[in-house]
Amino acid sequence: MTFEELNLSNPLLNALADLEYIQPTPIQEKSFAPIMSGKDVVGVAQTGTGKTFAYLLPLLRTLKFSNQRQPRILIVLPTRELVLQVVNELKKITKYMTVRVAGVWGGANINTQKQVVYDGLDILAATPGRLIDLTLTGVLRLTSVQKLVIDEVDEMLNLGFRSQLVQVMELLPENRQNIMFSATLTKDVENLINDFFYDTQKIVVAAHGTPLKNIIQKVYFTQNFNTKVNLLKLLLETEPDMSKVLIFCGSKKTADRLHNLLMQDFGDKCGIIHSNKSQNFRFNSVRKFNEGEIRLLIASDIVARGLDISDVTHVLNFDTPDLPEDYIHRIGRTGRADKVGTAVTFANEAEKLYLSEIEKLMKILIPIEELPDNLKISEIYTSEEKPNLYDKEYLTKPKQQNLNSGAFHEKKEKNKKVNSGSPSKKGKTADFLKKAKQKARKRR
Repeated sequence: MTFEELNLSNPLLNALADLEYIQPTPIQEKSFAPIMSGKDVVGVAQTGTGKTFAYLLPLLRTLKFSNQRQPRILIVLPTRELVLQVVNELKKITKYMTVRVAGVWGGANINTQKQVVYDGLDILAATPGRLIDLTLTGVLRLTSVQKLVIDEVDEMLNLGFRSQLVQVMELLPENRQNIMFSATLTKDVENLINDFFYDTQKIVVAAHGTPLKNIIQKVYFTQNFNTKVNLLKLLLETEPDMSKVLIFCGSKKTADRLHNLLMQDFGDKCGIIHSNKSQNFRFNSVRKFNEGEIRLLIASDIVARGLDISDVTHVLNFDTPDLPEDYIHRIGRTGRADKVGTAVTFANEAEKLYLSEIEKLMKILIPIEELPDNLKISEIYTSEEKPNLYDKEYLTKPKQQNLNSGAFHEKKEKNKKVNSGSPSKKGKTADFLKKAKQKARKRR
């Protein structure tokens, strides 16, 4: 099937022709008719299969011209990078249409965004927090929204946006179409569907946890952070086909530490992106990586969801993710648009359990690669990798404790009281009366 067979309008077909898009992907083909019909739709497909166009094309096909100021289509996304990406995709596909599009996200000047909303919109893409902020100002009203799209909903719930999503949906008119797209369908997502969707049609293109067929996967077993760094540098030096490498780290601290070490060898060819970096810094890093100005981009999982970074030759998991779904999203950054990609994973002893869960989800075994002979094995462990030595004598045999002694210590000799065998209170009273009588007789 081609796009011309999908009942698209000429402006949309012309924009697709400019983009050199000829055939829809499976999720785009199967989602078009249900979304056009106005039903609530939940689409599940792997990362990199064209989910964004899967909901944009039918929504734009049914969108009519209007001068009203409040948006009629609302797209909610988990990160500012995804908002910017969707806005860029909208601008490309609406090149020959009169459609007002804008994106809003936290961390940007809210007054500027208020002016954009006030000037009038047809489609608004937003992160949940900034969307609520704008509604509280009174400038943005959601009463005109006819179509609600929640993209990467499982990641949004993982980031703790459930309460904001519920708040947004309570502000929307009841008579609306709900569209949800994600790479995974978790229990939390199912609960959200049951609470707010009606007569939902699910479109599942790939089974949960199925990796893309054109991604070559491999794993190296290494013992610590510094050995992983040595192995990464060695691979980058000896494998020239690693020309555009996206490196995932499990934490921002690890990403910063790795970036500082790689800068010594690769200089400005190495970039980094995570949530502690400023908005402009993150945008520029992604842009430079997309345009080939930098060879390596170190990232936290914030870019594992939805970002369209083209022609990534290798995805390298410097840390094995503890959630199998995150692994699927990470490696989905390569092997896109029918191109072959490679996913390399480094795993230490503690991460072998995570790897087994990933293999269980995908129902395949990831091939194990032998470590290069010239790899320098480091015996230096980071503070996070060292055992928690709370006792200086942790290697000696522990002392036996008297469990019945309680929390008391031995008293000093001078403070010890010895029972002298003194009479009872009753005996002391009788003795006192006897002595008193004797004194009275002497006075007589």
